[in-house]
Amino acid sequence: MKKLSQSVRVSLIVLSVSVWALAVPPAQKKPHNEPMRMLTGHVLGSQDAPLEKAVVYLKNTRTLAIKTYISDPDGGYRFPALTPNIDYEVYAEFSGEHSDTKTLSGLDARKQLDITLRIHTQK
Repeated sequence: MKKLSQSVRVSLIVLSVSVWALAVPPAQKKPHNEPMRMLTGHVLGSQDAPLEKAVVYLKNTRTLAIKTYISDPDGGYRFPALTPNIDYEVYAEFSGEHSDTKTLSGLDARKQLDITLRIHTQK
């Protein structure tokens, strides 16, 4: 009789765990091998002259976190390791002027994006 009640107890535990496992959805995990995106580009002024030391702003529209980059001597900038499937907004500022804001869509499957930002300068 003692064996039977222990068997019944084990069966009830297994049944309880099985019901719990069906009721709790599996955790949503991000794939570890999901490729990241990279944004590169140039900041150009009047007559397409590269603008060194322009501040480029990149805003994650989901978290509202902002990253910045100071443009290189050739006006270049880069933001590596951007999360896929998230929209970003990018624009540049130089000497009190700023470019139009461009949007990187999370629906765009390209892994390498290149955006030129133009600022109307007095030069």
